[in-house]
Amino acid sequence: MSTAKRLKDRIALVTGASRGIGRAVAVALAREGAHVIVTGRSTGALEDLDDEIRATGGAATLLQLDLRKGDKVDQLGPTIFQRWGKLDILVGNAGMLGPLSPLAHVTETAWTAVIETNLTSNWRLIRTLDPLLQRSDAGRAVFVTSGASTGKNAYWGPYAVSKAGLDALVRTYAHEVATTRVRVNIVNPGPTRTQMRAKAFPGESPESLPHPSELGPMFVELAAPQCAFNGQSFKFRDWKAAARPAPAED
Repeated sequence: MSTAKRLKDRIALVTGASRGIGRAVAVALAREGAHVIVTGRSTGALEDLDDEIRATGGAATLLQLDLRKGDKVDQLGPTIFQRWGKLDILVGNAGMLGPLSPLAHVTETAWTAVIETNLTSNWRLIRTLDPLLQRSDAGRAVFVTSGASTGKNAYWGPYAVSKAGLDALVRTYAHEVATTRVRVNIVNPGPTRTQMRAKAFPGESPESLPHPSELGPMFVELAAPQCAFNGQSFKFRDWKAAARPAPAED
């Protein structure tokens, strides 16, 4: 039985890695051999993550970062280039729920915070990191969306709009890199045992939901050099049922 790590010597960046899905994905990538650059707003949580990654034999670089600070995001590309010269994997996971209220009651401050975190920051990530992904022999980017992007849920306005915009952004990027070695895809985790989910559905039993760690293998698959999918959206529920990646229906 082969014990080769699928992401050996790959350089990965995971945003929103201090907890939840981002944390689980960072651990999964590191376990498969990637050196993971992890970002988050909480230094303490990132240090705890670093301990967990080191315990599995992995390695990480910690980066405290508020994605709403555009100038800081813009510096990621030059900083990573100076140290590693490339980026193999980008996981755009960070997001915020924002207010659950009628659109007419949403303040400009709240609207701007959600759009900047969930949408604009990912455009900035693409802008600053695409040159580094192009320097990889198999650049892979995975962004995290939500079923709320359909706009079918009342009171979810800012979050739904930000995720719908993200879907369009990522698909556009995928078309733009179609003739290169970069591959770009979208993951819809579905209901998952995270703090954000608990905030949105306080009456729901967390034990009834998949743990974030269950999503790890899916992200590893999409981050691997062998992944040929591009511009596809994957639902974790369907992937798990099929035990392999399968594009979701639009």
